[in-house]
Amino acid sequence: MLLKLVIKSFLQYLSSIDRSNATISGYQKDLSAFQRFLENQFNCEVFVDEIGSDDIETYLHYLKETRGHAPASRARNLHTLRSFFNYAYKKEYIVRNVALQVETISVQQKERNALSDEEIDQLVNAIEHETIKVVVMVLYLTGMRISECLNVTLNDVDMDKRVIHVIAGKGNKDRFIPVSNRLFPILQQYIQNQRPSTHSNRLFCTKKTGMLSAVYVNREISNAVRKLKWTKKVTAHILRHSFASQLVKKDVNLVQIQKLLGHSSLKVTSIYTHTDLNQLSKAVNTL
Repeated sequence: MLLKLVIKSFLQYLSSIDRSNATISGYQKDLSAFQRFLENQFNCEVFVDEIGSDDIETYLHYLKETRGHAPASRARNLHTLRSFFNYAYKKEYIVRNVALQVETISVQQKERNALSDEEIDQLVNAIEHETIKVVVMVLYLTGMRISECLNVTLNDVDMDKRVIHVIAGKGNKDRFIPVSNRLFPILQQYIQNQRPSTHSNRLFCTKKTGMLSAVYVNREISNAVRKLKWTKKVTAHILRHSFASQLVKKDVNLVQIQKLLGHSSLKVTSIYTHTDLNQLSKAVNTL
């Protein structure tokens, strides 16, 4: 079967099992680039059962040497290809998953600079946009992803029960995040007195558009960081990492942190908290 037809079938399969639009879009982008590369290489349409592990290795080398892709990007592409060829194997379009023969790409874990409580206060004070100030505090005190935070509606926030319902987070998973005693008055003040009057039901919005974008939030954060003359890079994602790191430092159970972050496994959670996991390793080795 033609590669392009199997790719189309694979993307339809992802949709049928309710993978998120962002996930499907990412797979589509990676697989389309792989298809274009092979078709340019062979100057014809490619059949999926004619692709070998050497073709994948050549493509990954092309991404490194010609396109300048970092190890993390190439590792993501290999993960995409392994998932795709696994699907093709199960559907019996190929006799084996050739991507499994390709050696895993080593990715050095980046050190993320978590912010302290004091630095969070400095950051918020340096932000001029009142709504973005609240967004920053919500991100830091809930650990939500920026996309999740900006998609929260007024209906998702139950101030009586003090919970925020995160609907269809990453992997289309729902979860409830408690509103802490520290966050409650901030949210209450925002909803009752600060939130713009608009037709939109989004919790965070502007009067003009009825919504906020992640790009706009990160730009306001970057402006505040420059004002503070910090050399460290701070983004909305760093606030999520800071949330997890602070909880680990305060000896909160890692499983509870996993549930708050909406991770499918503890291995993923450890990526956000790896700095402090070294301390935990020393602790268990005392037994």
